[in-house]
Amino acid sequence: MTQRREAGEAGFTLIELMISLGLFALIAVAGLALVDGILRVNGRTEARLDRLSALQRTMFVLTSDLDQLASGPIEGRGDRLSFVRSAPGTGGVTSQVQYAVAGGVLVRAAPAPQRLLPGVVTARWRFWDGAWSDRWPLDASEEAKQRWPRAIALDLRATGPGGVPVALHRVVTLPARAVEPVPQ
Repeated sequence: MTQRREAGEAGFTLIELMISLGLFALIAVAGLALVDGILRVNGRTEARLDRLSALQRTMFVLTSDLDQLASGPIEGRGDRLSFVRSAPGTGGVTSQVQYAVAGGVLVRAAPAPQRLLPGVVTARWRFWDGAWSDRWPLDASEEAKQRWPRAIALDLRATGPGGVPVALHRVVTLPARAVEPVPQ
């Protein structure tokens, strides 16, 4: 008792195979496009997070340096800043710190140069002592050189991911400078 198969019942037809392969190809292309889109979004997100991290790290280093001002003059003009900071974690050793923009990079020299933030368009230092000034000390007198401003501000314009401009404004209030007692 063998059953005889009718014509057309022996398997898939060529048309059915072509349609199923076409549907599989469409699903594969859609899946590949989805994975590619996810990878591109992930890459852009990582670039933005890296840039945000560099900006935050720069502001942290700057604030930390200014919080550790040591005795000595502060000198600055619109595009650069120089001062002496102490390093309590290394036995109180003081070091000269300078900030400037060189070749589109904010550079910190203390004493070796350190590239803090690439992609800087402009950096402007300002000094507060009752009014904002683009230079410190305000004049060349010895008394002016010994004074500190009450705050230092950095206005920074840099390029972000995709060339989008980023503007940062950081104001750091300075500690009061210790006044040595006058001998009697």
